[in-house]
Amino acid sequence: MTIKSDHRHLYLQVIDHLKTDIANGVFKENEKLPSEFELSKSLGVSRATLREALRLLEEENIIVRRHGVGTFVNPKPVFTSGIEQLSSISSMIEEAGMMPGTTYISSTAAPSNEEDVKRFQCDDGASIVTIKRVRNADGEPVVYCVDQVPETYLPGDFLTQENTSIFQALERSGDIHVSYAITYIDPIGYHSEVSPILNCKADQALLVLKQVHYDDNDRVVLYSRNYFRADKFSFHVVRKRV
Repeated sequence: MTIKSDHRHLYLQVIDHLKTDIANGVFKENEKLPSEFELSKSLGVSRATLREALRLLEEENIIVRRHGVGTFVNPKPVFTSGIEQLSSISSMIEEAGMMPGTTYISSTAAPSNEEDVKRFQCDDGASIVTIKRVRNADGEPVVYCVDQVPETYLPGDFLTQENTSIFQALERSGDIHVSYAITYIDPIGYHSEVSPILNCKADQALLVLKQVHYDDNDRVVLYSRNYFRADKFSFHVVRKRV
């Protein structure tokens, strides 16, 4: 079916047309799209117009183009969340109607390195605890979590309690209250340690949320690196005009 002319640029019409086809199941998740030649011919547009539309669709993470293989429909994220508020991964999973779970990997304590000292403003050689866990949705691994916190901020029995919430552990004494976090989001490709644990294919991307958590006194009390499967999660930010 060819594109009908209207006042908008042709590539915008192509984008809407392909989005509608994907929404209606004409092209299904993980399905390979027809070649550029076939698509441009069926839509009645030039290949240059089609390529611009595909470029923008890829930026929106609706499709993925694999060099030498073709263009595929990306699965729609199961979990989506704003990042304006500090909410747990468990709550995101529950809101999607799925059962959250945790696979504990390890908790280790080691002397601080130069980066730790700079981040936490702690003494050189101070003990830093690193916790590694996998978060599951209905038994499927979807997030790999690495959390680091100075050991002095944690209860003495923390390393023996595998399923303890880090926020609850930090706040147990009453001296610390996690107030806010600064978050950085980076897309990455295949990760030799994380991707196999999350059952990712070689060409599946990850979203890494790096979060520096502060207490009410503006102390850094927790640093987190959470690796999310990009085919399962999407994040958005509400931006207000000032």
